[in-house]
Amino acid sequence: MRIAIAYPPITSDKGVPLLSQNRQFQWFHSPTFIYPVVPACAATMARKAGHEVLWLDGIAEGWTENQFIEQVRAGQPDLMMIEAKTPVITAAWRWIDRLKEAFPGTKLVLVGDHVTALPAESLQKSRVDFVLTGGDYDFLLINLLSHLSEKKALEPGAWYRDGAEIKNTGSFVCGHDLKSMPWIDRDLTKWQLYSEKNGNYRRTPGTYIMSGRDCWHGKCTFCSWTTIYPNYRTRDPLDVVNEIGSLIEKYGVREIMDDTGTFPVGPWLKTFCQAMIERGYNRKVNIDCNMRFGTLTLEDYKLMKKAGFRFILFGLESANQSTLDRLVKGVKVAEITEGARMASSAGLDVHVTVMFGYPWEGPEETERTVQLARSLLINGFAYTLQVTLVIPYPGTPLFRECDEKGILTTHSWDDFDMRMNVMRGKMSEDEVKKAIRDVYRAFLHPRAIWNRIRNTRHPIDDAKFYWRGFISLAGHLRDFKS
Repeated sequence: MRIAIAYPPITSDKGVPLLSQNRQFQWFHSPTFIYPVVPACAATMARKAGHEVLWLDGIAEGWTENQFIEQVRAGQPDLMMIEAKTPVITAAWRWIDRLKEAFPGTKLVLVGDHVTALPAESLQKSRVDFVLTGGDYDFLLINLLSHLSEKKALEPGAWYRDGAEIKNTGSFVCGHDLKSMPWIDRDLTKWQLYSEKNGNYRRTPGTYIMSGRDCWHGKCTFCSWTTIYPNYRTRDPLDVVNEIGSLIEKYGVREIMDDTGTFPVGPWLKTFCQAMIERGYNRKVNIDCNMRFGTLTLEDYKLMKKAGFRFILFGLESANQSTLDRLVKGVKVAEITEGARMASSAGLDVHVTVMFGYPWEGPEETERTVQLARSLLINGFAYTLQVTLVIPYPGTPLFRECDEKGILTTHSWDDFDMRMNVMRGKMSEDEVKKAIRDVYRAFLHPRAIWNRIRNTRHPIDDAKFYWRGFISLAGHLRDFKS
């Protein structure tokens, strides 16, 4: 069969959609393209299974709608898989219907966290043929292809039509063995499209991998990926190191973001770091990852630095213990500053994510988070940060809580894009956006600027990184204007 992994272009005056490989959707005025690891795994596994695969990312390619249609017409796929998220699900439905009209013989498949939460909705509101739920939709896609070509039984997690009736094969199961997966075919999936325009990369070209799926904590009530990956699994650490070696030698990759929800720790981490050092990869590539506060020691951070780690992303979310407990973050406020201090003292670039707009937080609680985030940046404990509006995505405990209490201001999915506060709370939307801008302005504090100058290691690469950061800062201030 001929298969297309596709991201149809979505035109909006809000900017460019940050859709692929993203746990929380945003529109960016300064385009950022994140390499979509799981769809890339799907493409690789489909080709290995003997299918012809097309990679049609109309967003990263910068195609117009007509150009995307012409690419589909030229490829004539038998099946097309499209990933969607809550704020663009209605756009996905429009594309599904348009594609079905133009290419009636093509089977259309939707995947992602939104359709996992509400699978029947897309079958009711569009002409989509299949909805694959859960995060292992790469494995489910291969099963679906076998079902269509060889009449094999569908695995749990598939939704489809049987005449006028909507049917499914039961609840999805994330029990697939990640150790059986082939390395991603980077050429097939056009990795270069995502190798430069990414604010995480200090050195380019860069790319993404995933050592596991997805977070070993897996309890945060706001995270949509905890709903699609209910259990944590990892690849073999030496296989990950082998893949990194291939990315260095074959593609000249200089920075790698491991986008596992939380990077493996304990013996797994030590084995990985030791192998990176022994093979000398630590001198050839920067490694970035997601981590949790209150987990690692100073010695762990020093080992990671020695192994080639540069950048560690932490979810700060709030400086209020009551909020952290309500979100089931499993971290103490005191561990935030101490963890950032230890990681930065080991020589790692700390990135923190902060959210505002919790309906139970008022001005006092919000200001506490503003001050903590600013102090981390100004004192050099955090090198970069990202600030957003908290959004309760369908399928998450936070969404269910807000829906049951009647505090959602809208059920129009287009509004769940971080441009407006969709929860009724103690602060106005303008007050919340002002708090976001106040945190971002800390980048312009003289001490924060001095920390950057002092941290400069590779003048040419760092100058490009700082310029991309400045453009991104200007874009964020614009994104969250009143």
